[in-house]
Amino acid sequence: MRPFIRIYFISAIIILQCILLNAQTSVEDNASVPFEQVSFTGKITDARTGDPLVGASVYIADLRTGAATNQAGVFTINNISPGRHLVEISFVGYAGVTEYIDIRSSVSRDFSLAAAIVENNEVVVTGVSRATQLRRTPTPVTVVRRQEIMRITATNLVDALSRKPGISQLSTGPAISKPVIRGLGYNRVVVLNDGIRQEGQQWGDEHGIEIDEYSVNKIEILKGPASLMYGSDAMAGVINILTNVPVPEGTLRGNVLANYQTNNRLRGTGLNLSATYKTGFNWNVFGSLKAAADYSNRYDGRVYNSKFNEKNFGGYAGYNGSWGYSHLVISSFNQHAGIIEGDREADGSFIKPIPGGGSVVVTEADNNSVSPEIPWQNIRHNRIISDNNFLLGASRLSLTVGYQNNRRIEFGNVDDPSEKELFFDLGTLTYNAVVHLPEINQWRTAIGVNGMSQQNKNKGAEVLIPEYGLFDVGVFVYTQKTADKFTLSGGLRFDHRSLDSKYFEESGDVKFSELKRSFSNVSGSAGISYLPSPDFIIKFNVARGFRAPGIPELASNGTHEGTNRYEYGTSSLKSETSTQIDAGLEWNTRHLSVTANMFYNSIDNFIFYRKLAALGGGDSTVEVDGEDITAFKFDQQNAVLWGGEFTIDIHPHPLDWLHIENSLSLVRGRFNNAIDGIKDLPNIPAARLLSELRADLFPKGKFFRNGFLKFEIDNNFKQDHPFAAYGTETATGSYTLLNTGIGTDLVNRKQATICSIIFTVSNITDVAYQNHLNRLKYAQENSATGRMGVYNMGRNFSMKLNIPLNVDLKN
Repeated sequence: MRPFIRIYFISAIIILQCILLNAQTSVEDNASVPFEQVSFTGKITDARTGDPLVGASVYIADLRTGAATNQAGVFTINNISPGRHLVEISFVGYAGVTEYIDIRSSVSRDFSLAAAIVENNEVVVTGVSRATQLRRTPTPVTVVRRQEIMRITATNLVDALSRKPGISQLSTGPAISKPVIRGLGYNRVVVLNDGIRQEGQQWGDEHGIEIDEYSVNKIEILKGPASLMYGSDAMAGVINILTNVPVPEGTLRGNVLANYQTNNRLRGTGLNLSATYKTGFNWNVFGSLKAAADYSNRYDGRVYNSKFNEKNFGGYAGYNGSWGYSHLVISSFNQHAGIIEGDREADGSFIKPIPGGGSVVVTEADNNSVSPEIPWQNIRHNRIISDNNFLLGASRLSLTVGYQNNRRIEFGNVDDPSEKELFFDLGTLTYNAVVHLPEINQWRTAIGVNGMSQQNKNKGAEVLIPEYGLFDVGVFVYTQKTADKFTLSGGLRFDHRSLDSKYFEESGDVKFSELKRSFSNVSGSAGISYLPSPDFIIKFNVARGFRAPGIPELASNGTHEGTNRYEYGTSSLKSETSTQIDAGLEWNTRHLSVTANMFYNSIDNFIFYRKLAALGGGDSTVEVDGEDITAFKFDQQNAVLWGGEFTIDIHPHPLDWLHIENSLSLVRGRFNNAIDGIKDLPNIPAARLLSELRADLFPKGKFFRNGFLKFEIDNNFKQDHPFAAYGTETATGSYTLLNTGIGTDLVNRKQATICSIIFTVSNITDVAYQNHLNRLKYAQENSATGRMGVYNMGRNFSMKLNIPLNVDLKN
């Protein structure tokens, strides 16, 4: 996208934000019938002792506003838009309360919280038009809070999420992980960042999701087709990462986080500050630095060029009033990551290229450096978003407009290190407008339109895909009815996407012909959540999703980096469509909690690549720089996936502090017809059984609070159903990892948290293993050992220190 167009979009969003904010505040100040100033107050106490709970949180997700209790356990939220709102009450160590409350005039309500055994009463905003109780969503949604991420040893955000049932990661070293939901990844998973879909080069293997791990407050993972709300690509599900969460009114809160990991000497630091004033103005700023050297394992030693470093910052500023809210959000992600090629000497030592040709053995100084060497990549992702919610009489309008620019630059010429071999410059304008109609007989209905406009430019020495422009638009209606024991929800959507790729010549030969395609689709869902008793939940959902083919699948013509494939696109590909059935149940007792979620997903026109045959027999090859590369072409065929996630949490009373948790994830994928004699789908994760023994300690200690001690057994079964067609994948053996962790909050005499200290160890026994979705598994053979590829990370100690900041504001 040209610089002046990029500047135009950014300026337009800022001007739009100012106009909307000024218009609403002017209406509020000058209205002949002023907006009613509604407040919500109350007191929160311990259900057993009656003591006030100091610092308990009260939050209304749809209005992005909340409060915290004072020393007397009392809270007050001012400037609330009149209506019926879902209120969430939470406090660390206690079971949360979620309740719809009519706040059409000032209301006072008191709440009592009991000590938590299992938390399943949270509020979610993913896959629905308004905030909804987690128990009442018909599709499986997993909530991951910041506190839980803090207790996990991980080198990136997706690595942390892969601990959850049904979630896997396609990894290329510690810096790069792509999410996989129930066996589907890449462009089949939509990642949202504060409600805006994250648009990078999702089709590629070589980079992750470009979001600062340390800025995250909460993550919601929806497993199953979500095209109804998010359009094309949400076939597998949605990962909604929330960072823009205003702190309670009248407070300034923040934290300083430090993390050190021993295996790759990762050191990370994050700073986060947020404030909400009683006037309604609120803001947030965050920044982080992260750097890591080469990681190691028992078979490979230090893995050369697995190093990376990041510099990220962002924040928002906005106003919340009785008419709604208006926020301007910005963020910047900047990562430098090495590209692991795995070249070695005959003795197994890693080597690196040198100018003028040839190579040398990697030194210890090379391994200890955090600055990537040739080949390496720079990934930058910048965003600006106008996020608004307005009261329109008895209705409400949500309006979000955002612009984001993703730049991926690859440096691979050791004789000219500054040469940009690849340079993708992707600019995306996204929009989302939803009108929430007045509630009628407990039916909550929304009508919306959303989509994006996209331009991709090639600025590197090599070209793998053509430059292109894309525009799509979708209109939908969603409705939900919540009664005493059941919740019904569903809707319909129509999408249209148009795509225009550009003509391009290379050395006088046509590399890309002009291509214009359009895709339309109708999608929808219908589901029910039924609570025959407070302890038992039954869920059922049917959804239709779709995905329009991407430019790489339609028009690629070149060597796919990191593989030994020369890929040809197929311009006649059709849209993928899926019909998925989900069924689930939850049962909670005083001693036991059981969850089971099962699915069956039938996909028409599943897109994959197949090997081309030569006219004279054998494999078709293309000569690239004197090397014959096997040729592949994208094709499609019908397929099915099925499986589920099963969790058992044993918490025997009166030992409620003790948890024995077991979660099993299973997925299987098959083509309807064999490909080269193989029916198994590619990139299907192995079955996994994760068992954890955890003790929750010091819930009300004088000097230590919210402590934990855990021991984890991570069993990964063998994957003997790989996509072995054309030698694409190989089987992967089973392995078991042992992990442990301990941590606590330190509090002062006023029971305020001084700091949190967390110490964890992953892979205690230093097992050498390869995950089935580890792309480095297919790196070159180590001739000294005969082992193929590069192995995952070995034993890793992690230490985290988090220092909170909490200040009461006077105005």
